Amino acid sequence: MKIWKRLIPALLVLTLLAGCGGDAQPSAAPGGTQDGGPSGTQGGEKVLNVGRMAELFDMDSTIATEADCLEVISAIIEPLFVTAPDGAPTNALCDTYEVDEAGTTYTFRIRRDADWMNGEPVTAHDFVYAWRRLVDPATASEYSFMMEVAAVKNATPIIAGELPTDQLGVSAADDKTLVVELDRPVTYFLNLMTFPSFCPINEAYATEKGSQYALGADNLLCCGPFYMSAWDVGGNTYQLKKNPGYYDADKVKLDAINFQIITDPQQTMLAYENGDLDYVRLSGEQISKYETMEGFTRIEEGYLWYLSCNLNPKSPEYSCGLENENLRKAIAMSYDKDTICFEILKDGSVPANFAIPNRLATGPDGRDFRETAGTYLETDKEAALACWEKAKTELGVDEVTIELLYDDSDSTPLIAQYLQSEIENTLPGVHLALKAQPKKSRTELMQNREYQLGLTRWGPDYSDPMTYLDMWTTGSTYNYGEWSSEEYDKLIQEANTTLANEPEARWENLKQAEKLVMDQAVILPVYQKGTAAMVRPGVTGLSFFPVGVGTIYKDVDVNGTD
Repeated sequence: MKIWKRLIPALLVLTLLAGCGGDAQPSAAPGGTQDGGPSGTQGGEKVLNVGRMAELFDMDSTIATEADCLEVISAIIEPLFVTAPDGAPTNALCDTYEVDEAGTTYTFRIRRDADWMNGEPVTAHDFVYAWRRLVDPATASEYSFMMEVAAVKNATPIIAGELPTDQLGVSAADDKTLVVELDRPVTYFLNLMTFPSFCPINEAYATEKGSQYALGADNLLCCGPFYMSAWDVGGNTYQLKKNPGYYDADKVKLDAINFQIITDPQQTMLAYENGDLDYVRLSGEQISKYETMEGFTRIEEGYLWYLSCNLNPKSPEYSCGLENENLRKAIAMSYDKDTICFEILKDGSVPANFAIPNRLATGPDGRDFRETAGTYLETDKEAALACWEKAKTELGVDEVTIELLYDDSDSTPLIAQYLQSEIENTLPGVHLALKAQPKKSRTELMQNREYQLGLTRWGPDYSDPMTYLDMWTTGSTYNYGEWSSEEYDKLIQEANTTLANEPEARWENLKQAEKLVMDQAVILPVYQKGTAAMVRPGVTGLSFFPVGVGTIYKDVDVNGTD
């Protein structure tokens, strides 16, 4: 993901809300309702208790980038659309919309029954203010690029400081009519509208709060299914409560969601076993311990882990033979991905024989991209050895030494060590030197092209293959290996321009683009990340997506007793 940032992955969608904007309800202490206790029916209320590893930093939808922050924003402030359980965008604050024949002007009509918690109606002006705030260089939003992805008119020069924010292609025709102009058609535009960065913000309220806006429950104004009833920046608990003024409140079954931050995984699971938490994420050895228990849940994320090859070394020290296609293919097919997923990670991760993950995007035929696209670079040690023999002849060498750069945290060192063993055993004469670095340093080295082979990941920002494929265009910041192909660039350009209004033809272009990347082993895929969680029996309606913000709480219900 360009921030994560992501992901994605893993899994996905959006919203933001306010505590104490005049009509906010009295808050109860996090950790339960007034009478405390485990989830289920507590004092006549339905409560869900959630364990989290990290604190919240900022709930400003134009600034937040951390997954937990985006997840909470998605529960308290709605954008125009949200993601339905089937992964499709469905109307939220948008009542109806129209798009012109060119596909470059959208007219959205905002729901007349949508209100902020201070009683003011949600208006088109709230979207205009928030979107201008997002692209304003003064905001310095890491997610401002999403406005460029959406191709909103003039977003790029505004972000660059070349035009004022009032030149952005968004306007309010009246209080309830939002008009959005695009520089070009974007087939996945409505999917983008589900992301928290596109949420509305009440200008008068944000201006009144100034630098404190979205810092603490008393500085938030919400319009979603829940509102933030308790949260202090840096605190280890926070709470959401049902928004009684939400237009769809009858369908919201939970009265409260209590979040508790516990950084020690062992303590987290102790709290789950004691009945104090109902939904927690698992890590490491916990997965093996709990995978046979009721409530164990595997979640497929959108993150793709892969090996990035430096194909255009900036100096001789980074040249190691990976410019050779046969060497890249040999390495790509030499390691057992099943062992990585099912014996090392055991968290729901699946072998990746592709560049575009499962469940990322649905095509014009209603089928997942992976269902109609091919598979590539599958583990085949005999074929790997044959490619290595060709590479030796082409390179005029019998041995190569390649430095593998990777993060020094989580499960990454174990995977790097396994890759080293597999590659060296399958390809005699190929030697891997391991170089562990903190993630920040590893990323900087790859961004500066100061590496040979890097184990990295990418999480999706939106539900379209382009969120991956545009990485490998010539000159892309995230094209770490600096691969360049006129044919590939043409496929991507056509998909973004001339084929924008021809979904079937565009989809074929995207499949051809992935095939080109895989056939030339531009990247060497390893696995699509999964997550394991424990969800207490009786908790229903949790939705997980491989794109967006993770967990959606609107449809959750709990069944339990005091």
